[in-house]
Amino acid sequence: MIKLKKSLGQNFLINENILEKIVSLIEIKNKSILEVGPGTGNLTKYILRENPKKLFVVEKDKALSFYLRKKFKDKIILINEDILKINEKTLNEEKLIVFGNLPYNISTEILAKWVLNLDKKIFWFNCLILMFQKEVADRIISEFNSSKYGRLSILANWKLSVKKICDISPDSFSPKPKVDSSLLFFTPKKNFYEFKNPKNLEKLTRVFFNQRRKKLKTPFSILFNKDSNVLKKLKIDLDLRPHNLKHEIYYKLTEEYEKL
Repeated sequence: MIKLKKSLGQNFLINENILEKIVSLIEIKNKSILEVGPGTGNLTKYILRENPKKLFVVEKDKALSFYLRKKFKDKIILINEDILKINEKTLNEEKLIVFGNLPYNISTEILAKWVLNLDKKIFWFNCLILMFQKEVADRIISEFNSSKYGRLSILANWKLSVKKICDISPDSFSPKPKVDSSLLFFTPKKNFYEFKNPKNLEKLTRVFFNQRRKKLKTPFSILFNKDSNVLKKLKIDLDLRPHNLKHEIYYKLTEEYEKL
């Protein structure tokens, strides 16, 4: 019997209709697949039915890794490691299709890592099909002027197009989480702003959203030393608040910040 670990945020998807829906979202046959957080292999089984070329499975839990290796043998390439410590770009020569029922406690950290570590216009994946806590998913897909809009939406939408597939109730998991989940589909954008250092976008949004209810004057002064030229160029009203600025303005602000 597998003993679950709360520290790893383990909630396993058991709803067969949802599992079928996930694997039907994209052609898997003869493609290279990466599954993150497979748990007891419920989705793994459905992926294998579609005959992928390769299936990489990343599972941090040693007991679950042992279970998966015994269950699927050489049908999977199992990596018993923390996904945050893996360099996904070295796993495979061709691009991967990524599936993940991400641990709720590190889901935003995983997504931020994948976005910020992308090389210019070279993506190591074709798409990401990921499960998040609904509250987190709502923040990722939120638009400006929304109370949920913030750093996560700006980071995720920088290089990726995001589409919500569906919400999933706690009854679809074992053990049942206390919250609803959402399935999101991410695909790479062909055109996006290129920065000298992507971490500057992370820094800039952190400063702006540190006090999201306050006007833009304070964060702008911290980052740009009251430079009115940037304000005029981007037509920014300092009486607005951070959630009132579109994604694109934050990308342009990052470009200006890198010129300092």
